[in-house]
Amino acid sequence: MKLDSPLFDCIRVKPGEDRRLRIEQPCCDWPNCTREATHRAPKGRNREREYWRYCLDHVREYNQSYNFFAGMSDDAVARYQKDALTGHLPTWKIGMIGGKGRAKTSQRRPFADGAEDPFDIFRELGSVPPHAATERRAMSNPTRKALHALGLEEGAGGPEIKARFKELVKRHHPDANGGDRASEDRLRAIIEAYNYLKKMRFC
Repeated sequence: MKLDSPLFDCIRVKPGEDRRLRIEQPCCDWPNCTREATHRAPKGRNREREYWRYCLDHVREYNQSYNFFAGMSDDAVARYQKDALTGHLPTWKIGMIGGKGRAKTSQRRPFADGAEDPFDIFRELGSVPPHAATERRAMSNPTRKALHALGLEEGAGGPEIKARFKELVKRHHPDANGGDRASEDRLRAIIEAYNYLKKMRFC
């Protein structure tokens, strides 16, 4: 290789000493300590964004004795921990708008025994009583078919459904027809329709 080769221009030699600029660390805040402060520690309650600067040994000593709740009564600590569950933000009971009052009366619907169900929670869980179910539910196709199988209109209530079911069972049961099984399929459809309506709490 020639000594004047351009490849020699790419060779880099590490200097004898580290020439990189060092970031100067502040001095430790611990009394009578002159070491560099490489760690920070919180100053305490109500000073959340303020920190002490300590060396490693003193930050360890500080952390062992640090108590965020120092000087607070037991009741105050309990209140603080309860508020911490919601991020110390204000909360209101369900139905309150900004904590200023109940939900608007136009949004409330009467429910069983004077209770209110403004968000249709009880209806979605299938807890609507029979008398309220037929009034408030949107009629689905299976429900219409079940009522049609019993020969009833959409607005039929629980007592009407039960009475109609008993009447049809007596009429189409083989025992009532002298053992004739010609209407057995019709009886099966009636029983299935009634069981569906019962399951959906229409009766």
